[in-house]
Amino acid sequence: MLKRLLLGLVALVALLAAVLAVNTWRQGSRQLDVPPVKGLAVDEGSVAASLAVAIRAKTVSSVDDAALNADQFRALHAHLQARYPKLHATLKREVVGDLSLLYTWPGSDAAAKPIALMAHQDVVPIAPGTEDDWQAAPFGGEIMEGYVWGRGSWDDKANLISQMEAVEALVAAGFRPERTIYLVFGADEEVGGQRGALQIAKLLQQRGVKLEFAIDEGLLITEGIMPGLKAPAALIGLAEKGSVSLLLKSKATPGHSSMPPPPGRSAIAQLSRALQRVDAAPMPAALVGVAGQMFDAVGPEMSGIGRVALTNRWLFEPLLMKQLQQGQGTNAMLRTTTALTLASAGNKENVLPGRAEATVNFRLLPGDTKDDVVRHVNRVIDDPAIEVSVLPGDFPPSRVSSSDSRSYQAINRTVRELFPGTLVAPGLMLGATDARHFEPFTEQVFRFSPIRAKPEDLARFHGTNERISLANLAELVRFYHRLIQQTAGPAASGNARAASQ
Repeated sequence: MLKRLLLGLVALVALLAAVLAVNTWRQGSRQLDVPPVKGLAVDEGSVAASLAVAIRAKTVSSVDDAALNADQFRALHAHLQARYPKLHATLKREVVGDLSLLYTWPGSDAAAKPIALMAHQDVVPIAPGTEDDWQAAPFGGEIMEGYVWGRGSWDDKANLISQMEAVEALVAAGFRPERTIYLVFGADEEVGGQRGALQIAKLLQQRGVKLEFAIDEGLLITEGIMPGLKAPAALIGLAEKGSVSLLLKSKATPGHSSMPPPPGRSAIAQLSRALQRVDAAPMPAALVGVAGQMFDAVGPEMSGIGRVALTNRWLFEPLLMKQLQQGQGTNAMLRTTTALTLASAGNKENVLPGRAEATVNFRLLPGDTKDDVVRHVNRVIDDPAIEVSVLPGDFPPSRVSSSDSRSYQAINRTVRELFPGTLVAPGLMLGATDARHFEPFTEQVFRFSPIRAKPEDLARFHGTNERISLANLAELVRFYHRLIQQTAGPAASGNARAASQ
């Protein structure tokens, strides 16, 4: 009996192994097979010099002061006008909200929906006390060791300058778009985009514009970030997460610290207990939606057990979920995240405060709402002593764009042509971009720029020693040049008309 049981068990394991092997083999590559393209000849030094000048304009934006550093923004505008004369002689330039820029390159086909290339002019400030940690002056725009250094070299002046370079080259070559092209350069993205991209979006809506697609900053070409994936991966953001912040308040009788209330009854203790419960019970995670699409695309490209697991999620999903939730980035792709960000109580060491409050920020996964979060938090806290309210400034998750759309496939093709060996997969943008303001009149919105990043580079984003290599900067120019050709040129408009018939 035991022998037969063991034989049966062995047979079952062998059958399972065979099923896994066959299923893994059947899940072939989903990568677009296209021949490589050399792309535009780019003078790396010249483009780097242009970006360096842009970095020297200290375009730090402010939520409250719309005029902060206005002279710096105008210095950047003057540089663009001087550096790109052919573009400015051909495209219509409008200043919106005093500092934001909208360029229009009219297409010859009025029936073809326009496209929008987006970037932002403003940058985040340098964290006080970290100035001496930089290898180059943060706003010096220095070119050394094959890189352009400085705040904005990555986020987001590299995209802005590269788009201008691409359009200047196209104009010089006599290119005439059949599809109208908009260049959208907001001046306050880092503080919400209310004065810049939002106003440009409203202006275009008033004019009855409906876009074929918009592409803004977002996900990157990553290398060595995903274990088991050897090739670089270009993640094209199909959507971005929303945001809501909740204010948690607790009240208690104030008094002298020499006569404290029973344990757990003070305002601070009540609030601390509530925060611990919220932090320990995040909203549920699931390997669905954009995250599911991403792993479906990269799974067949992985090696070893990673490929087996991702191409057989029906069996390995619990193990995958446990593993993915260990990483900050991958965990954030799977759920609405919880972040304890602000707390305050008391003003003197010998006084019991009568009130304590804290702010908790949630980044909403597409499909979740702020009401879902409020219900979740109230259920988890389960304490009538805690008051929960929604703070102003929330915004919902974006719509999810289609990876089957012509627009996505054009971006996919452009990457595969210009970055041979680079994998392309859908992704989810964890932060907010100006692109969300364009959703009401845009069929497809993508968050992607072909900036190369390794794990050690990620801390440079909004951090110290921000930089971009001259070679990568030239790749950005080629990317936008080729993307415009493929989406706004004669062949692109013809394909669009054929698809709509």
